[in-house]
Amino acid sequence: MSTTVIGKSGTWRNWAGNVTARPVREVTPATVEELAAAVRQAAEDDLRVKAVGTGHSFTAAAATEGVLIRPQLLTGIRKIDREAMTVTVAAGTPLKRLNLALAREGLSLTNMGDIMEQTVSGATSTGTHGTGRDSASIAAQIRGLELVTADGSVLTCSATENPDVFAAARVGIGALGIVTAITFAVEPIFLLTAREEPMPFERVLAEFDELHAENEHFEFYWFPHTGNTNTKRNNRSAGPEKPVPQLNSWFEDEFLSNGVFQVANWVGQAVPATIPTIAQISSRALSARTYTDIPYKVFTSPRRVRFVEMEFAVPREAVVDTLRELKAMVDRSNLRVSFPVEVRTAPADDITLSTASGRESAYVAVHMFKGTPYQAYFTAAERIFTAHEGRPHWGKVHTRDTDYFAKVYPRFGEFTALRDRLDPERRFQNDYLRRVLGA
Repeated sequence: MSTTVIGKSGTWRNWAGNVTARPVREVTPATVEELAAAVRQAAEDDLRVKAVGTGHSFTAAAATEGVLIRPQLLTGIRKIDREAMTVTVAAGTPLKRLNLALAREGLSLTNMGDIMEQTVSGATSTGTHGTGRDSASIAAQIRGLELVTADGSVLTCSATENPDVFAAARVGIGALGIVTAITFAVEPIFLLTAREEPMPFERVLAEFDELHAENEHFEFYWFPHTGNTNTKRNNRSAGPEKPVPQLNSWFEDEFLSNGVFQVANWVGQAVPATIPTIAQISSRALSARTYTDIPYKVFTSPRRVRFVEMEFAVPREAVVDTLRELKAMVDRSNLRVSFPVEVRTAPADDITLSTASGRESAYVAVHMFKGTPYQAYFTAAERIFTAHEGRPHWGKVHTRDTDYFAKVYPRFGEFTALRDRLDPERRFQNDYLRRVLGA
């Protein structure tokens, strides 16, 4: 086996720097066979094993003190089937590379999240999503999966082959096996017109149902300590293509949204009393704009300012109450929050532990600048989210456990029974999975 072993005692850190792990060894397999052999070797050595992508999760979902699998050599498109309109891609492929490769082929995913740094397997396994009235998360666009299970065998699944595994493994949190390839549904590339504009918080809440119903993709950012939001409506367009001019793009997406925002957060971190004033300025910094481009250039944007995040999916009909309660909590507290709150939606899907499983959902995400104490804010927000039976994003900070998940996921027992069958010895166990799924 020509596996690369990297630093026996190296420390792995996630993107936000809030999770670290010291695996016994790291393995970078170049083939599925090498990955399967690494899992069998881990079993012989009685070590746990986890695969890690780009570390964009804020939870310890991928952390291990056993064998850490790095899939960066398992990349690229394996097959494009234009008749079935699917693409099969190796699990370690970054979403960015997938989006670029699909665009070159005149193809696109239907919907995507707002960043594309993650690997396809990391993004889908944790339930990464964008916003959509009719189109759901990235995992909901999966048509087939290949994974290495605890005994080192390779299992393929789809709606017709091992359908029970397919129902669960699309959002498997790394508990059922190591995903090695994913087959996505794709469609001919299309254009989206994005309309971004500021809007008062109260107006967004009053018109939320309307804004959701009238737009294929609606989202907004509310700036705590203000009554201001920035809204974004993305809808399919016949064209013509009219991208954001390069200078405007640099000024708004790089200079204002990343560079100036970074400095503003440093100031806020040093002098928290300035944050409400900074929030007022930030919330008015971006002016209204409309542009038309291919999907990944509209859905995704660079995120260079590091932060820690919590996000819960609440029933869509509960989102307005949830946001009113969140704003009231921030207003009456002495919290100083420099990051906007992001609000998105998703239709119900049929994935066992998807945050939108069986119910139309709205996502509310709270963030804190990296290095700023976030516990008080997140604890207060989590109390509000859980009062509405919110389901936390599997890759974002939360304190929920097995008892809670058994209440908010009707199919929770289905997932844990499948895990008992596929990984009876808990080869893929770690502290995070022990908390959320039980021992």
